[in-house]
Amino acid sequence: MTVWIVPLAVTGILLYGALRRVDIVSSFLAGAKDGLQTAASILPSLILLLTVIGMLRASGGLEQISNCISPLFQWLGIPPETAPLALIRPLSGSGSLAALEDVLQTYGADSIAGRTAAVMMSSTETTFYAVAVYYGAVGVKRSRYTIPCALVGDLIGLLASAWIVRLFFF
Repeated sequence: MTVWIVPLAVTGILLYGALRRVDIVSSFLAGAKDGLQTAASILPSLILLLTVIGMLRASGGLEQISNCISPLFQWLGIPPETAPLALIRPLSGSGSLAALEDVLQTYGADSIAGRTAAVMMSSTETTFYAVAVYYGAVGVKRSRYTIPCALVGDLIGLLASAWIVRLFFF
């Protein structure tokens, strides 16, 4: 049944448009044009973000920062092995997936670090990526309180994930 959901949805949309006498081709082309304009407006922000992430990882800066904050993580009850994930998660979804994979391969999925990393991954957001994409799409120039509030939310998610894993699993 799930194989048919997308084809049926597309067919339903086309039939609805035909019944309403909508010029489907011109509507599709207008939507595609808007999508390309949105992509073009977002692209500079994404290039900057991905360049910074690449430079941070390639230079070893991520490891240096992780080593510096590991004692703080230990004090807060967060497994220090999750520090790279905590640092990269607000920046990049794919980078944080790589960090999660590294934790899971090194320490195992059933370890406290593995479980904390998995919960951390699902309870935090790629804040800077989301702001770059969504604010870039609508042309917002000043984010004002968005980034500080979102980073506080990420911090709360980070702390809560470590504490909840300890509470329920260890």
